[in-house]
Amino acid sequence: MAKNKIIIVGAGPGGLTAGLLLATKGFDVQIFEKDNRPGGRNQTLEFDGYKFDTGPTFLMMKFILDEVFEEAGYRSEDYLKFTRLDPMYRLYFTDNYLDVYFNHEKLKQELRRVFPGEEKGVSKFLDKEGRRFKRLFPCLQKDYSAWYGLFNKSLLKAIPILGVGRSLYQVLGSYFSAQEARLSFTFQSKYLGMSPWECPGGFAIIPYVEHAFGIYHVEGGLSRISEVMADLIVRHGGKIHYGKTVKKVLFRSKDAYGVELMDGQKVGADDVIINADFGYAAANLLPTDLVGAYSKEKVAKKKYSCSTLMFYWGMKKFYKTEHHSVIFAHKYRENVNSIFGGENFTIDDFSFYVRNSSVSDNTVAPKGKSQFYILVPVPNKQVNAQIDWEQAVPLMKKRIIGIMEQRLGIKDVAKNIEAEKIVTPNDWVSDYNVFFGATFNLSHKLTQMLYFRPHNRLNGVRNCYLVGGGTHPGSGLPTIYESARITTKLITDKSSK
Repeated sequence: MAKNKIIIVGAGPGGLTAGLLLATKGFDVQIFEKDNRPGGRNQTLEFDGYKFDTGPTFLMMKFILDEVFEEAGYRSEDYLKFTRLDPMYRLYFTDNYLDVYFNHEKLKQELRRVFPGEEKGVSKFLDKEGRRFKRLFPCLQKDYSAWYGLFNKSLLKAIPILGVGRSLYQVLGSYFSAQEARLSFTFQSKYLGMSPWECPGGFAIIPYVEHAFGIYHVEGGLSRISEVMADLIVRHGGKIHYGKTVKKVLFRSKDAYGVELMDGQKVGADDVIINADFGYAAANLLPTDLVGAYSKEKVAKKKYSCSTLMFYWGMKKFYKTEHHSVIFAHKYRENVNSIFGGENFTIDDFSFYVRNSSVSDNTVAPKGKSQFYILVPVPNKQVNAQIDWEQAVPLMKKRIIGIMEQRLGIKDVAKNIEAEKIVTPNDWVSDYNVFFGATFNLSHKLTQMLYFRPHNRLNGVRNCYLVGGGTHPGSGLPTIYESARITTKLITDKSSK
């Protein structure tokens, strides 16, 4: 008997993971993607002979991706070439830098060099946060579409170690005393939509997974993961319709039965999975009379992550830097507060991230050249819609070049930029349908987690599901893959009844 027909809105990593798992189980998978290639914010960006990742550049918790491929009947290493980076990244402070190693003994030596005495906290950090991770991770793999999911045994056992009432910065203070040593393990919180001084302490598992499992690069960029998944979906009979924008999800009473495309075509299905940006989908694809909890007004009141200003530079010279570099603002706390508070954001002092994957991968730039991927965390358009990016971009670009030359020790950056693309918060909204330009989706504050995050089975309706960073368990490639595993299990369990 034929399996159900599944329509997936969007070929981002969540939609592709769901499509792969369902197609290999015999479901009729149809994906509608507005762009002309797969990946969404995880797609390949190519121009002038250079290749970039549009979005994610850190592959953490690789074992989750491996499990996805295994569930689909494949081995990830047969299709993707992985390199574990060590050092994982270099952190630049005002007067010094720290190489953050996956090798724990090298990490201790480096901490001793930069922050004498702080190396003593590494073993305690790994031990205690390892125990926290073992308790919390199973909670993130469960479905919370119904309220009683909050009473599953895994979560009840984990409650005592959630870190409620303590911030991430405070938790790291249990292991490290120096402010910059703590920041070395907390800067990732910006991408969860919170400052380390506000982020719940339980999120100390984020730096832990880096140090426990490592950070990987994929040859050709992490966007290759999406391209491989798309190829395998098609191999199993699934179809990806590129250049096809979904206008809305169709409902009959409370049953989703298909989608309507922008050209007016209506396509029926037994189940619909939404992989569009959650805020955009709630405001544009769903009928508010059925899902009032996700009306445009209510969605606009939720808390979102920061946005990002992106520079993609093709360099006509080969630069030898670290693969990943993070440059901290001189007044880091003020910078972080201005990103999430929306006030006093200054283009004179800001943090930014640089990836030069050319040093590890000769497929991303022409021979003898480099490519720089630069990400600047900035306020999203919910907290600050007044920034004139047309005026701000050239000034921030000039400052970035100056800081790179000073702190990274490289020369003649401006004169060697031969190809460039810039993405501002305005572009994230207009070109990528990212609500408020919040690149990392909904914030991960406690009232927007687990049952309180948009559900994998969309509440209030039937046959409609979510995958991606805007649903449980959250943003970031590993958790997006998990969201797809949770959703596909809901569909396959229903189908088997």
